[in-house]
Amino acid sequence: MIIWIAAGLLSAAGTGFGLWQWLRARRIVRRMDRMLSCAIDEGFCPEQFDESAVSSLESKLNRFLRGSATAQASLSAQQQTVQTLISDIAHQTRTPMSNILLYASLLEEQPLPPEQREVLGTLRQQAEKLSFLIESLMKSSRLESGMLSMTPRRQPVSRLLDQAAAQMRPAAQARGIDLRSHPADGIAYYDFKWSAEALGNVLDNAVKYTPSGGTITLRAAEYEMFCRIDVADTGPGVPEEEQAKIFSRFYRGQAVREQEGLGIGLYLTREILQRQGGYIRVSNRPGTGSVFSLYLPREAQAAPICQF
Repeated sequence: MIIWIAAGLLSAAGTGFGLWQWLRARRIVRRMDRMLSCAIDEGFCPEQFDESAVSSLESKLNRFLRGSATAQASLSAQQQTVQTLISDIAHQTRTPMSNILLYASLLEEQPLPPEQREVLGTLRQQAEKLSFLIESLMKSSRLESGMLSMTPRRQPVSRLLDQAAAQMRPAAQARGIDLRSHPADGIAYYDFKWSAEALGNVLDNAVKYTPSGGTITLRAAEYEMFCRIDVADTGPGVPEEEQAKIFSRFYRGQAVREQEGLGIGLYLTREILQRQGGYIRVSNRPGTGSVFSLYLPREAQAAPICQF
């Protein structure tokens, strides 16, 4: 009888100890959950100061968050300084560059020997390239800092495609490229001026890198949430390992580094689309060309969507 009583007491004690351990573990998990929730909300501070493991974890998490906040603040300040510097430099150099191009145009009207005219042509070409870089840096800086606002509204995409095709067709014809634009009936929510620049950057690249005798096709397709604009070319294509990199600022692929270009057009296109709730993707077709797809939302977006 005594043995049975002892066994019962031991069983009860074991059950009680197990229940106590379970409750203790549950309290620790709940406390850690509160810690992480406070950390996510940026309102974390240690609640307990003792020698327990949880207290030690709180202390370490507090030091980590404080260090991360300090590093983030420092990084944000540095980025803002760089953006301001780029904007200031670009702004201060616009007028001198405009004057250089103006005087180059005046010189072209003068009777110059062939050697000097060739030098003048090179000077003008480089000045135009530098002027384009300055303008691009200004746009990039203002987009990143939020200084430039967009006013998107629901409107047909046909106007966007028609203007882009009309602007780039002379350049395509000069290079012997067939630029085809298919009729589009879709409706999207976008800022016309900035979206036209985004599409123009992609089309400009297609004309620049498609060889003579090639084809560029411009078309649109409508989906439930987005309207997709495709720019398909018969150029060299984009290798898979470069597809994410080409949307970085100043990046240029191995196959096109000998061509004229600055590597900023696709970066600006991505920034413009993201600020309207859209995004851009590229489909690789090595040896037969590539397809750049610009996605514009059909309705106003609560937050930008970032995809590559």
